[in-house]
Amino acid sequence: MSRLTDVLGIDAPIVLGPFGGLSSVELAGVVSDRGGLGSFGLYGFAPDRVHETITALRARTRRPFAVNVWLPTGDEVQPSEVDLAPAIDALTPLYEAAGAERPVTPERFVPDAAEQLAAVLEAAPPVLSVVFGVPDAALVTAARERGIRLIGTATSVAEAVALDAAGVDAIVASGAEAAGHRVSFLRRAEDSLVGTMALVPQIVDAVAAPVIAAGGIADRRGVAAALALGASGVQVGTAFLRTRQSAATEAHRQAIAGAADTDTVLTRAMSGRLARGIPNRAMREIETSGVILPFPAQNWATGVFRAAATARGDGDLVSLWAGQAAGLATRDDAVDVFDELAAGLV
Repeated sequence: MSRLTDVLGIDAPIVLGPFGGLSSVELAGVVSDRGGLGSFGLYGFAPDRVHETITALRARTRRPFAVNVWLPTGDEVQPSEVDLAPAIDALTPLYEAAGAERPVTPERFVPDAAEQLAAVLEAAPPVLSVVFGVPDAALVTAARERGIRLIGTATSVAEAVALDAAGVDAIVASGAEAAGHRVSFLRRAEDSLVGTMALVPQIVDAVAAPVIAAGGIADRRGVAAALALGASGVQVGTAFLRTRQSAATEAHRQAIAGAADTDTVLTRAMSGRLARGIPNRAMREIETSGVILPFPAQNWATGVFRAAATARGDGDLVSLWAGQAAGLATRDDAVDVFDELAAGLV
């Protein structure tokens, strides 16, 4: 426990899960101010927005915080490489239901990854966490030169060993129970569904870096269990996502509040990559259609109606990311969630 707090400069080894599209400066600030590590997901952010966000985080808290980026895997399709028409046709009822126009083919689906990383390094946040890969030597060196701590994310022992060899400062062991995207990069996500209880001690035994347990942790019992398995800290997503400080819609919060242990599923419907969430109209209709584009084309195509639905507060047409411990996410204030988790550190 002390190793992780020393490495990250925090008081309590509790890390806020970075939510792509659902992060908020306020939630990150609350977690950091309580002594943990607040996090903010930068997926899809252009360089200017990266700078603006990190500036806002610095203005909100004087304590360490993390920003998260998705590393390119090399198999991301470009607009010129995929036929969007069948998927857009299949999604038309969802565009209409959300009050959104059918989209036209963009120049690119997401901002350039190299430009985004350059912006992060220039802004020099205290901590950078990465998913979907291993930071290369140039990124590790650049981060060290700027005093940025690096956190990698693994869904298997082999991925953790690769991250450890690259020189990251800490490793998140993300069990299959966790909400949102399965961030596997050495094997298919469907072939890397190791549960938290099995994954954490095996990674602890295989690496030198401190390990942060993630997946199925929502209260003091989960924290105590993670530490007993050898983890140096925990990363918690769904319990914080349920709180009023997150950027989740009220419909999303209510879906988490009403979820039972069997109410989440793994799907590629919303983004083209495997992710865990609560089924709704959008997920069901996309899966029934059988038309799912590869990432990031699918994420872009569904993003059009998801954005419109978010503005309207429509929970049937957004990504209701949630983990298997959603039923334990009973608190609606982030301070209360943090204090409950911290009680497990004793």
